[in-house]
Amino acid sequence: MEYRRLGTSGLKVSVISIGGWLTFGESVDGSASASILRAAIDRGVNHVDLADVYGHDGAAERAVGAWLPDVRRSSLVISSKCFWPTGEGPNDRGLSRKHIMESCEASLTRLGTDYLDVYYCHREDPETPLEETVRAMDDLVRQGKILYWGTSCWGASTLLKTHALCGLRNYHAPIVEQPRYNLLKRDIEKRVLPVASRLGMGLVVWSPLAGGALTGKYDDGVPEGSRGADTGWLDDYLTDETRPRLRQLSAHARELGCTPAQLALAWCLRRDAISSVITGATRIAQLEDNLGALDVEIPEDLARELDALFPR
Repeated sequence: MEYRRLGTSGLKVSVISIGGWLTFGESVDGSASASILRAAIDRGVNHVDLADVYGHDGAAERAVGAWLPDVRRSSLVISSKCFWPTGEGPNDRGLSRKHIMESCEASLTRLGTDYLDVYYCHREDPETPLEETVRAMDDLVRQGKILYWGTSCWGASTLLKTHALCGLRNYHAPIVEQPRYNLLKRDIEKRVLPVASRLGMGLVVWSPLAGGALTGKYDDGVPEGSRGADTGWLDDYLTDETRPRLRQLSAHARELGCTPAQLALAWCLRRDAISSVITGATRIAQLEDNLGALDVEIPEDLARELDALFPR
């Protein structure tokens, strides 16, 4: 396993992380969740990425919390997030001080731990003053309930404002941004990636496989019972324009002796600015396939072909 620092902080995370969105406590039961987590840790994965809205009523956090006593807590980097609604009340959402503080306590309770290594603001909140949000996160750091904080899907201009405010007020600044990034969605390369790097923030990216579109599973259509068939999440990825490119990706992977998923993950990790890619798994075999990306080296000529095949 390779480990990279989150930006200029001293915190190191495995370049492949295990995430709980749509899996732990939802499509994967408690026993299977524990087996997948154990297999990931045994292979050197140290970063577990969660959120308070993953699974019904925090089920993903509870699934990890049930497994957590079986491992050494300090060996893990556990993250969670807040922003999305967790109840029906007007204050059960957003990045107000009230919601941040209460959401953090709820996540700690579900996980059965005293602290989170990283706590993310899951989106921007235009209804809350930025200083209120930043001060709340700074207070959580000073209280020891979180060690670091980060942002997810924040724009470059807001990141600049946030760091300027932190410098002015002597608040702890966010050390990591968590955006979507994959071969089909490269928009962060224009502004977010260079700004985050300039600010000393790491990037932990989600959906590196474009929801499964980059695994080769959908090259010849949408299998019955698959995520692409049961939801509309992949509609933007699986178009008449993208399918030939996805098939070409699979062809390149075969020539390189790896799977399309491994090639897509390795492509993300070619950038030093990417600290880690978040992967999900419903089976240990799927986890093992993703971890195989660690052994994939992309020749420069293939890297240029992929950049041309999937332009930003």
